[in-house]
Amino acid sequence: MRFKIITLSGLLLATATPALAQEETEPAPAITVSGSATVVSDYKFRGISQTDGNFAVQGGITVSHELGFYIGTWGSSIDDYVTVHGTAHQELDLIAGFKKSFDNGVTFDIGAVYYVYPGTRPGFTGDESASDFIEPYTSIAFGLGPVTAKATVNYAPKQKALAIDQGQTGLLEKEDNVYVAGDLSASIPNTPIGLTAHLGHTWGPSWLSGPTDEYTDWSLGATATYKALTFGVQYVDTDTYFTTPTGKNAAKGGVIGSIGVSF
Repeated sequence: MRFKIITLSGLLLATATPALAQEETEPAPAITVSGSATVVSDYKFRGISQTDGNFAVQGGITVSHELGFYIGTWGSSIDDYVTVHGTAHQELDLIAGFKKSFDNGVTFDIGAVYYVYPGTRPGFTGDESASDFIEPYTSIAFGLGPVTAKATVNYAPKQKALAIDQGQTGLLEKEDNVYVAGDLSASIPNTPIGLTAHLGHTWGPSWLSGPTDEYTDWSLGATATYKALTFGVQYVDTDTYFTTPTGKNAAKGGVIGSIGVSF
């Protein structure tokens, strides 16, 4: 879906130019809308399962301006242990930022994500438990032929939702969190195959770090595209642990499959 502004001069030109010529010289739209919908065998956020090892349905939409500004939203089904309240079954990310690509192959991106967990509420009498939080980010990517390298820094400033003492009356102290990651992606020429590699590290202590002050996550993956469909498989692992209410280790390594459609 695409939108654009038609000016008076553009209308006058259209009346004097054949339709075919108009299509050949028509400028790119100022605003572009894109989206996707995906089913994954497990939703892992920085290496830790948000669905207790079960399937998740995900989708998102982004509105981008030619100057580089963008807004969007992305959501996924999750398990109720993700928040302290035990009432959340969805994660909704509200995203806004600015992205700029340069002729030398460098792309700069800066913005923020606000994580919302609909349906959460204070679950303990007298405390100030929280779930929703904001996380600014910045990244720089460099493309060289079919290979793209990207470095990203996410910093969630001190806020209640990151406190490690969630649910303990009178002890809620704000915490912050830092996440640094490096990613490599490559396409195999003349094929629909893409390859990815990821390495990230989380510094806490905070609700995002689980039971440890910090941990590392990594993954290797591959994708194949067919028209609007993308099929993916990746191995995701960490050097930490996180035990869910069912007794599973949500940070344990495993293979994740996915199928998605984009527009």
